[in-house]
Amino acid sequence: MTDNIAAGSPTSDTPSLTGPSAGYLGDPAVRAEWDGRYADRQQLWSGRPNGALVAEVEGLTPGRALDVGCGEGADAVWLASGGWDVTALEVSGVALERAAEHARDAGLAVRWVHAELTRAALAPASFDLVSAQYPALLRTPDAAAERALLEAVAPGGVLLLVHHAGMDTRQTHDSGFDPADYVWPSMVAALLDDDWEVEVDEQRPRVAPDGGAGAHHADDLVLRVRRLR
Repeated sequence: MTDNIAAGSPTSDTPSLTGPSAGYLGDPAVRAEWDGRYADRQQLWSGRPNGALVAEVEGLTPGRALDVGCGEGADAVWLASGGWDVTALEVSGVALERAAEHARDAGLAVRWVHAELTRAALAPASFDLVSAQYPALLRTPDAAAERALLEAVAPGGVLLLVHHAGMDTRQTHDSGFDPADYVWPSMVAALLDDDWEVEVDEQRPRVAPDGGAGAHHADDLVLRVRRLR
């Protein structure tokens, strides 16, 4: 889910959809929640790629990329335009329809997967870049989402996880938002072992696209790690 709180081809084991209308893999309540958010507005996000993604991907050799929580597709389309072979994952069918339309308009091919990350059955170690920009990943006792992010990265590949600074320490909001329910970069970093090298782990000013939900957040938490083997 862009801006939110989303070198060969992936193996044939990776769910490969020709369009976002294929069957959904995940909790129907999660899908319904996000479909409702997208349906309330003609466009939820800015339509431009996230600044941290643009900055951190510069210099990387295009290969296989997984966009986790792709939202309306701005990051996925931007990656595809740069030569990446993109698989984009999203729980909202409304968002995926918009994302697919943006890709068609740009004349770009993106593989759309309508699923929660932990239910997507992605082939392990199959992506050179796993990008999760401000994802709303639910926390579980077995750290399923954190492990799924790490397990998707191929040897030599990069996981880029970006979130809004300060969100992880906020008090429970009247809307029902509780930071303890979600995965934050520190939780992923805590699972790293000697197979990983931390390249970036910092808080810094956010380069935010103009417009769209989430534009009021001023700082990012950026975690970029490389899988050594």
